[in-house]
Amino acid sequence: MLELLTWAVGGILLVLSGMHVYWVFGGKIGIKAAIPSTGTNRLFEPSKIGTAIVAILLALAAWLVLELGGVTQFLLFNSFYSYGAGLLSCLFILRSIGDFKWVGFFKRRKGTVFAKWDSVLYSPLCFLLGSSILIIMFLRTE
Repeated sequence: MLELLTWAVGGILLVLSGMHVYWVFGGKIGIKAAIPSTGTNRLFEPSKIGTAIVAILLALAAWLVLELGGVTQFLLFNSFYSYGAGLLSCLFILRSIGDFKWVGFFKRRKGTVFAKWDSVLYSPLCFLLGSSILIIMFLRTE
């Protein structure tokens, strides 16, 4: 069970990293749904460097989850996995809660393409990832 959950979470994070790499190299599919907007204008224009950094961080998060669940063995010190997993879990859960204006379960701004996808997919996925990382952290045998 732990191994299946570990692979699922790690795989999702790798897919998300790959999507960001796709956008770095000029991909356009899904970009309108990925950035919060006022309805007419996006709140920010992500740079290629910023998007690449997000891709790298998501890939590192996948690696951490795979290490935490015991799928890979790089053998860093145990507290690294616990603190890293705790921080990662908090980040995803906080993202799902949101900023109470543009993103998250409690956003006030609704009716945009991003807001729709955020309610249907992004926030629930972030909550699921954060919760799953906590479960992996508590179920690991070491």
